[in-house]
Amino acid sequence: MEDLSSRIRRLCNCVHADASFLDEWSFDQFQSLLNRSNEDTSLKELLLQDNLVIFLHLLGCDSNGHAHRPFSSIYLNNVKVVDRIAERVYSLLEDYYKDNRTAYVFTADHGMSDKGSHGDGHPSNTDTPLVVWGAGVKNPKPISSINHSDDGFHFVDEHAHDMPTPIDWGLNGIERVDVNQADIAPLMSTLLGLPCPVNSVGNLPLGYVDMIEAEEVEAVLANTKQILNQFLRKSQIKQSNSLFFKPFEPMAQYSSLLEHIELLLSVRDYQTAMTLTEKLRSLALQGLHYFQTYDWLMLMTTITLGYVGWMIYLILHVLQSYTSVAGNIYEQAAQQKHKTTKVYLFGCLLMAVISFLVFVEHSPPLYHAYIGMTVFLWTQILGEYQFFEALWRNITGRKSNYAIKLLAACVVSILILELLVNSFTERKLYTYCFFTVGIVASIYLFKSIPWRSGIPIFVCIACWCLSVFTLMPAEIPDNNGLVITSGFIIITIGAVARWIDQHSEGNKFWFSICYHQMEKPRVSFLFYVQALLVGLSSIMVWLATSHRTEKQELHALHQFINWSLAGFSILLPLFSENGIFSRLTSIFLGFAPPFLLLSIGYEAVFYGALALVLLAWILFENTLLHLTKVNKLSASSRDMEKLATMEDDRYLQLSDVRIPLVFLVLFNVAFFGTGNFASIASFEISSVYRFITIFSPFLMAALLIFKLLIPFMLVICVFSAITKLLRVPRLGCYFLVILFSDVMTIHFFFLVRNTGSWMEIGNSISHFGIVSAQVVFVLLLFAITNVYTKDIRIGSDSSSSRKAM
Repeated sequence: MEDLSSRIRRLCNCVHADASFLDEWSFDQFQSLLNRSNEDTSLKELLLQDNLVIFLHLLGCDSNGHAHRPFSSIYLNNVKVVDRIAERVYSLLEDYYKDNRTAYVFTADHGMSDKGSHGDGHPSNTDTPLVVWGAGVKNPKPISSINHSDDGFHFVDEHAHDMPTPIDWGLNGIERVDVNQADIAPLMSTLLGLPCPVNSVGNLPLGYVDMIEAEEVEAVLANTKQILNQFLRKSQIKQSNSLFFKPFEPMAQYSSLLEHIELLLSVRDYQTAMTLTEKLRSLALQGLHYFQTYDWLMLMTTITLGYVGWMIYLILHVLQSYTSVAGNIYEQAAQQKHKTTKVYLFGCLLMAVISFLVFVEHSPPLYHAYIGMTVFLWTQILGEYQFFEALWRNITGRKSNYAIKLLAACVVSILILELLVNSFTERKLYTYCFFTVGIVASIYLFKSIPWRSGIPIFVCIACWCLSVFTLMPAEIPDNNGLVITSGFIIITIGAVARWIDQHSEGNKFWFSICYHQMEKPRVSFLFYVQALLVGLSSIMVWLATSHRTEKQELHALHQFINWSLAGFSILLPLFSENGIFSRLTSIFLGFAPPFLLLSIGYEAVFYGALALVLLAWILFENTLLHLTKVNKLSASSRDMEKLATMEDDRYLQLSDVRIPLVFLVLFNVAFFGTGNFASIASFEISSVYRFITIFSPFLMAALLIFKLLIPFMLVICVFSAITKLLRVPRLGCYFLVILFSDVMTIHFFFLVRNTGSWMEIGNSISHFGIVSAQVVFVLLLFAITNVYTKDIRIGSDSSSSRKAM
């Protein structure tokens, strides 16, 4: 018989393979096992022993459902294969044992949506079959009003317990007994006559077992004792390690309740005994949860204080290193520096005491790290109390309108950050945001600069174009025609940008970002090469799509061309001119080919729309910069000296808070603009088939992640260019990005949940993890994109300003 591993490889090597042969292989192996036992005495003895479990894993439906979707002919045929295998397994076992002592449990681990994904709380994903028959199993019961009373129990997907059987199942009038998946373990143990698994938290479903009333109570009591022992062990471990132990009060009298149940059993009061047993089991499960979350309050408090301390420390660092506030304040606080020694001594003593207490309680090493870091941060903060006192005097000594501006900046920042937090679950918020920003920004520009410049209208249109994409479905539908068309859209955007870049001389609103060196560009035809590569990428998308439609494997030459296009194009921006507009246009065109080759639908158009908004951001900031310089201009030579100083790097100001805020908004739009990438179900594996047609999970994951990074890199390149344009410290802005990300992180920290569907639990954790890792992630992308942006040059418009005077 062909080796399993080679057959699996053969399956993975063909995109359209039918995985139902895996089920046939499993049955063949099982049948072969039974046949060999007729010649192998030891194997025969093993198969004839009591309490034997035979586990048959039929993988075909899972594989075909994910690969071909549940309504495909391949999947529906696989369902028939599984039906036949279930029938054949039953016949084999009954013919082999001939004693009617075999119980059969037929179930699955999850359901599936129409697109072949799973994990959310929809009934199609959470409802799975459980069909039990054979020895020790009750016969089906007809539905009656007595059997079907609503007991108030609901599952995580809000489905009531033991609902009527759907008509399309063809089981009209038969009672359906719904259980949690955890309940299958005690069910199988009871059918085998074995104790429940040690760590099981399931409740024995009596609707499946055929027992008399006395046996039912005994079985439920055994299930209760197993859970109770888990509770007692957890309680014992926590009590032995805790200096201030708090027991679970509802279980204080568990022993007397257990004795009372035993007494009721001895006098054959089974109904009361069952009620008390189920109550004790419920309390034991609550007690388990109590001890699993025993340190919840301490950990939540410690981590919250740690985050708050870290945010205050960041504010302190930015004020001291990147603003002009620190100079005056340090002069006032220098005389009191020796007083901070007491603060540090107290911090060291507090850390030693807490570390000793945590060590005595045998807490995990992470507890030491959480507490140690929190104490360290707050010691550093309190050590700067003179700085805070001087800062407060500085703020209160200014005019009242400065305090109002500071308060307004804080309120607006928090509102924007809360919008970002809620956008993780409601993408439509970005639509409202960009629609509103487009109107407000264009009105502001209309009042500030001539409308003939076209900038106000362009900013509005760009924002409105991007706002459309967050109304589209998170699961991107296949539309390769749109991907091909978007290639020509990208070329058009690049051509217009190139024309503006070459014909903007003398325009005061474009001069700084359309800076050209006097010498001839290093590669004059670079734009035409990049446009050609984008066009070739569109052609290769069409070619790969036609092959897949005809169920033909992509040729090795086609794969080589795709890899060459993607690799060569991302290197070309390094040879472009070093003006802001020239370099960013080249970066936009350079990353377009790999993005197109990895796209399957409307996300390819999103790439162009995002670029338009990034350009609008640059134009808006450049306009503000020009207006600021004009406002500071006067006829005196003193003002001319002021203008000259603006050509040098400057400190961060309160108004510069908008830069990291806009960056975070655009960064998150790049993340969620074309779907919920916090969920693995949002990835469409077919997008990598233009580069690789064999199953290679690591390479496929790398390609998907690279596709995800491309919009981020555009945003970060523009962010770096704007910091150079405005001559503000980029590192200071990055620290503000960290600060704002931590505000979002602490919010997501309180939204993490451990109950609900896979998607609800997973997304709550992934949202927290994504925002937590965002600061490191952004730093790494800064290092990568610095290769493209480090030699960007800014045009000086001081000469044109003097002419205007």
